[in-house]
Amino acid sequence: MDEQGPNAGNPYVSTAQVAEALGVGVTTVKRWVDQGILPAHKTPGGHRKILLSDVVRVVREGDFPRLDLSRLGLPPAVQEAPDPKSLSAAMLVALKRGDAEDLRSLLRGAHRSGLAIETLADAVVAPAMRRLGHEWADGRVDVWHEHRGTQLCAAALYEIRATLEGPADDTKPLAIGGGPEGDPYLLANLLAEMALMGLGWEVVNLGPNTPLLSFRAALAQTRPRLLWLSASSLVAPALFLEQYREMYQEASRMGTAVAVGGQALTEEVRAQMPYTTFGDGLTHLVAFAHSLRPGARRPRRGRPRGT
Repeated sequence: MDEQGPNAGNPYVSTAQVAEALGVGVTTVKRWVDQGILPAHKTPGGHRKILLSDVVRVVREGDFPRLDLSRLGLPPAVQEAPDPKSLSAAMLVALKRGDAEDLRSLLRGAHRSGLAIETLADAVVAPAMRRLGHEWADGRVDVWHEHRGTQLCAAALYEIRATLEGPADDTKPLAIGGGPEGDPYLLANLLAEMALMGLGWEVVNLGPNTPLLSFRAALAQTRPRLLWLSASSLVAPALFLEQYREMYQEASRMGTAVAVGGQALTEEVRAQMPYTTFGDGLTHLVAFAHSLRPGARRPRRGRPRGT
């Protein structure tokens, strides 16, 4: 069931609405916008509009004694994120039943309740999809159940992604990424894209099954601050390593950080790969992305109204 409230269906709120909901002054919210804590879009009339997802992020990072998120149509207990293990178990049930509405409600509700995208990815979606894959391997479900589950999950995540989108902004750092040729897995890169968008990055997701030569072409044209590569499957490891090393050299020359991950990148494979950082989940990628933006700050806690 969809959440209802004064902003149902509208991902943007005003600075005045944020101030009321967080129990701070409008000038405080405007200062956060100026400092990059709350990315904002200015309307032609000069008004600032803020994504609800960014408000949730600030709430998770701060301490607001007079918090009242019901004014934004958000659950009042957004600081108390739901239990990921229970969510993952419920997600698996919905996946096996093919219940698109239940799956959508679970994932969207978790996000609106303040669960970080990286936690949603690492502790909810990944375990549920992994268990569904195991049940297929054991013969308890058919491969079509897994394929249907992937599509239903992607559809639900794309709805959340839509709430993270803001206007193009040349001041945002740029990240590009995807999966190598022969790797068909969609969800890991979609979640990586969403996690980085939630941090205020401009993101170009090249998607799964992308030749590394195309990664190099994208690097040359966009010159991003960060490139991520998620490899769940390698069809030709020797060729992959050769092309990857060439891509990394180009990224290194232009000052682009390279983050890699995925179950196909075993210790043996990684031993032959140069990279800036390796992680086994999105939590690591998000922490690394934070480190690339040392100027990013968090809101001061518990500031009185009107400051």
